[in-house]
This record gives sequence, C-alpha cells and structure tokens, in this order.
Amino acid sequence: MKYIGKHILLELYECNSKILNDINAIPRYMYKAAQKSGAHVLDSKFHMFSPFGVSGIVLIAESHLSIHTWPQYNYAAIDIFTCSFDMKPWDAVKYLKKCLKAKTYNVKEFKRGNMHILKNLSKKS
Repeated sequence: MKYIGKHILLELYECNSKILNDINAIPRYMYKAAQKSGAHVLDSKFHMFSPFGVSGIVLIAESHLSIHTWPQYNYAAIDIFTCSFDMKPWDAVKYLKKCLKAKTYNVKEFKRGNMHILKNLSKKS
C-alpha cells in the first residue's frame, strides 16, 4: 500500500545530560541530522527552558524534525516526519543516537496518509 509519508518517533534514554541541556549543541545536531538524511533545511527554532531542557524544530522542505529534552532524566523525544521517499530518516536516527550518547532507545515508524483512502475521499468531494 502506498503512503504520503513516513513518521519516526524516537525515544533516547540514558543520554548525556550536559548535551541535552546545551542550547548550542542541540540545534547543531538536529540541523546536521536533517542534512545527513538528505533533507533540505528551510528554517529552525529552538528554545531553552528554565531550569533545564531544550525544545526545537527544524523545518525541512520534506516536513520536519523536532526534539524535546529532559536532561534531569537523561531523555530525549525526537520526531522525524518526511513526505519524501528520497530522504533517509534512519540516517538521522543513527546520527542523533550517537551525538546524544544514548545507551538505550525505542523507535517506531508509522506510515502516514494512506493513498488508497485519500484517493477515495478526494473522489467524493
């Protein structure tokens, strides 16, 4: 079955807490992860929380990469969504696991936008 896109949800555990709380490193790693996956970066926005944690998004022509960190738990939640079949989101997953020094992780991939359903619905409009 054909789909519009791929959505990867990545949970990184036992990461380096100093990296997770670094407002300079996190955007740099996310931007590089987008590049490594073959995405075309359009923009990005990151925010440092008080007393700790970083959240941000890298907007790509193919959709987005986002991250939320909890340094106090050595944990990061990342999502990578692409509607391009040329992009390699698993390369971004591999890179981010390494950069954030995750010892354990959980990852799930979801297919988004079932084309069969979308085509049937568009015929009704």
